[in-house]
Amino acid sequence: MRTGFALALTACLSLAALTGCGGSDASGTTTLTVFAAASLTEAFTEIGDRFEAEHDGVTVEFNFAASSDLAAQITEGAPADVFASADQGNMDKVVDAGAAADPQTFALNQLVIAVPEGNPDGVTGLADLARLDFAACAPEVPCGAAAQTAAEGTDLTPVTYEADVKSTLQKLTLGEVDAALVYRTDALAAQDEVDAVEFPESAAAVNAYPITALADAPEPDLAAAFTEYVLGDDARTVLETAGFQRP
Repeated sequence: MRTGFALALTACLSLAALTGCGGSDASGTTTLTVFAAASLTEAFTEIGDRFEAEHDGVTVEFNFAASSDLAAQITEGAPADVFASADQGNMDKVVDAGAAADPQTFALNQLVIAVPEGNPDGVTGLADLARLDFAACAPEVPCGAAAQTAAEGTDLTPVTYEADVKSTLQKLTLGEVDAALVYRTDALAAQDEVDAVEFPESAAAVNAYPITALADAPEPDLAAAFTEYVLGDDARTVLETAGFQRP
């Protein structure tokens, strides 16, 4: 066992000599790890590219998933620098666990009814879903909680509950359902395949998106810089183009 430990330690020290400290690799590149809600995929990918362009030697790596899954990963110790959630509830779980403090809202998002391009079923509002097979996010994820709030007082029931908004929209684009309750931003990102039908009930279920640098961030200075960048004008332009609203 001692021999194995000595070999492992020697290998570790040799690797450290090659790669340096923190998140830097042999080429001198530093990796910033951002956990972000699935609905931020398109906007944050562009924001990450812009951030890299302004920070030589920095690579931004994203983990896009349902906010509830990301919050669980963070509170269980997964290494990450920044968390951007699609709702306040999952951010609160991270803050309450002592993994972050002082999150700030950087965007708002609202649901639409996504339908196939051309709206073949003539959907004009939420009530039309009663005669269709439609998909929604699972209730424990932000887009699912928003859908439940928007549909409160109705007996609408989706034929499938999906793990996140991207999976929900995919059910529609694959032709497995007639409609899907998704964020406006996701429908806009898929505008070549789907149309978005606005409905007034969604105004009661607008989600606020908070962001924070994490307490145990491997790259704390970069985490703070990225968070400030997302709150700035350049990132806001990207977010608004993607369909997000100002907080």
